[in-house]
Amino acid sequence: MTDRAHPGVDAYIEGLPDWQQEICRELRDIVWAADPEIEETIKRTVQPYFVPDGNVCALLSTKDHVNLFLYDPTVPDPHHLINRGHGNATGRAIQIYRGDPIHREALVGLLRAIVANNRAGGWRKLGRETPPQL
Repeated sequence: MTDRAHPGVDAYIEGLPDWQQEICRELRDIVWAADPEIEETIKRTVQPYFVPDGNVCALLSTKDHVNLFLYDPTVPDPHHLINRGHGNATGRAIQIYRGDPIHREALVGLLRAIVANNRAGGWRKLGRETPPQL
């Protein structure tokens, strides 16, 4: 465990069935690998969120899968990891079912792009900026 671990996130994960704990721990490790400044927090009473300069992603377990909500609808997804929320105005999701492989390198890249957008003011601001005229 790292010093970035939040006790509320630990408790959330520990309360899940073993197979979901495994997925959440792997996702948590991937999120931490994406950026050394990502911090964990709890929002909406028990929901694990990962933030630097705004929401990057959140975990939510359901009966048959784990959702990784991505809070930036603008980042490219060349590896087609995102399988829910296409066309959503504020975010998209990756639903991971028991036994699904997780493409670590591609997910790290996707999360790094969200963090970069957050640091540049967020996707909403970036979407409103007009490119410089040449």
